Amino acid sequence: MTFPVNPSPAVFLPENAPFTPEQRSWLNGFFAGLVALNSGSANALPLPGAAPVAHQDDGEAPWHDQTLALAERMRLAEGRPLPRRMMAAMAQQDCGQCGYNCSDYADALFARKEARLNLCVPGGKETTRMLKALHEELNGAAVTAPAVKDAPAPATVPGVTRDSPAEAVFLTRRRLNKAASEKETWHVEFDLTETGIDYKVGDSFGVFPANDPSLVQSVIAALGAPPSTLIGDRSLRDVLTDSLSLSPAPDTLFQLISYLTGGEKRQKAKALATGEDPDGDAATLDVLAALEKFQGLRPDPEAFVEALEPLQPRLYSISSSPRIDPNRVALTVDAVRYVAGRRKRLGVASTFFAERVEPGVRVKAYVQRAHAFGLPTDPAVPVIMVGPGTGIAPFRAFLQDRKATGAQGRNWLFFGHQRSTCDFFYEDELTAMKSSGVLTRLTLAWSRDGDQKIYVQDRMREVGRDLWAWLAAGAHFYVCGDGKRMAKDVERALVDVAAAHGARTTDEAIAFVAELKKRGRYQQDVY
Repeated sequence: MTFPVNPSPAVFLPENAPFTPEQRSWLNGFFAGLVALNSGSANALPLPGAAPVAHQDDGEAPWHDQTLALAERMRLAEGRPLPRRMMAAMAQQDCGQCGYNCSDYADALFARKEARLNLCVPGGKETTRMLKALHEELNGAAVTAPAVKDAPAPATVPGVTRDSPAEAVFLTRRRLNKAASEKETWHVEFDLTETGIDYKVGDSFGVFPANDPSLVQSVIAALGAPPSTLIGDRSLRDVLTDSLSLSPAPDTLFQLISYLTGGEKRQKAKALATGEDPDGDAATLDVLAALEKFQGLRPDPEAFVEALEPLQPRLYSISSSPRIDPNRVALTVDAVRYVAGRRKRLGVASTFFAERVEPGVRVKAYVQRAHAFGLPTDPAVPVIMVGPGTGIAPFRAFLQDRKATGAQGRNWLFFGHQRSTCDFFYEDELTAMKSSGVLTRLTLAWSRDGDQKIYVQDRMREVGRDLWAWLAAGAHFYVCGDGKRMAKDVERALVDVAAAHGARTTDEAIAFVAELKKRGRYQQDVY
C-alpha cells in the first residue's frame, strides 16, 4: 500500500505546534518520509538494505552565521545532505584561509577532491573533529546525495591564493596605542610592487608568519633532539620555525604520545586525542605544554613532525585603499600576549608583525577576495560602519576609498575602545575626515573612561532615531570585529532601534534586520 507524497509538509504539523521553526521543518520532513513508501518517489523511505537516501535540501544555510556556536550550527543542519553538514562544521567566515569559501571547502571534501580536514583555522580543533566524524560517515556508508557542483580548485595565480603566495616586502610598523594603554595594537604596511597582487577595499591580506625562535628552541629541547636533525632535506629547527603549527597541540600528537606511554598517562593521552579534558587543562596545551605534560617521552623527530599540523596563514582585514597607493597595503593588528600554564604565550602572526620581522624582509602573502563585504556599487548610498578596536581596519579603507572617488554618500562611523586618551586609533586621520566632511558623523564609545562601561551598541541605542533615519534613507550597515560578543550585541541593538523608532514589534524588527542581510545591506566581517 502506498501513500501520496504531499509536496507541502506543513500539513503534518500546524503552525501553532509547540516546536521551533527548525524543529517543525525537520519533523515535517521526517513524517513526509514515513508516509512516502512509494519506492518510485524521490522522497521515499528506502527499503531494507538499500543505500540511504539523502534528505532533500532547500539550498538555504541558516547556520551560515559566524556568531553561532558549532553545536547550534550542527543542530540547524540536522537532516541535511552530508556536504551541507560539512559546511555547517566550518567557522562560517568565508575567510579563505583554507583556500576556499565554506561551501566550496565542504563540496571539495565530499567530492574527495580535498583530503585535508584541518584547514579551517578559525574553526580550530572543534571544526577538525567534526569534519573527521563526518568524513568517517562519508567513508563508511554508501550515501546517495544530491549532485554536488564541482568544487573549484584553488587558483594558481601568484598573489591570489594561499596555495600560490607571492612575496611582499615588510615595510614598517607603528604602534597605535599611546604609552598608558593596556593594549598593544600596530599599524603595519607591506610593499606589493613586485608581487602582482592587487586588491580592493573589503578584501583581506593573508600572511604566512614564522614561529617564535625561543618557542621553537624550547620544543626541540623538550624533544631531546639536535636542532640540526634532518627532516627530509631540512633541519628540524627550520621545519618547526616556518612549516608547522606549535599551537594548539593537535589530536594526532596525543595519539602519538599514547603509543609511547602506558597506564594512566596513556589513558589521558587517548582521552585528549578524542577531545576530552581529563585534567581540565586541554585549552592550555600547545605543543610544548603537551610535551611537558608527558615528560620523559622522546618521540622520533620524524614521527613527531608528522604528528603536527601545517602552519596556516593568518588573514587580516585590509585597512587601506589601493586608490591611495596600489603598491602598498596596510593592516591593523592586535598583538596577542597572554599567560597560560605559567608560561607567556604569543600570537604567532601578531607578534611576528610586532617584533620579529624586520623592514625589508620578504614575507609570503596573498589577497583573499571579500565575500559579500564591500562598499555599495552606488557611491551616493550612505554607509554606517561599526568597528570597535581593530574592527576599524576595513572602515579606514572604506573612508579612504570614498574620499578618493569623491563619493557623495554620507559616512557614519561608530568606533570604540578602552580609553579615549590612549586607544583612539587613527585619531588625526578621522578628525581630518570629519572636518573635511568625508566623515559625516563620528560616534565614539569608551569602556574605561568612567564608572560606567560604554560600548558601541550603547551609543547606537542613544542615537537610535538618527540611525533609523539613515536606514530608512537606504543606508548600508557594516560590522567588523569580535564575532563572539560584539557582533551579536550590535545586531540586538539594531533590532531595538528598528522596534523603537520604526514602529515595529520585536518580531517585525528581527525580520527587518534579516531582510537587510538578505538584500546585502547588512554586512559583517567578524572573527
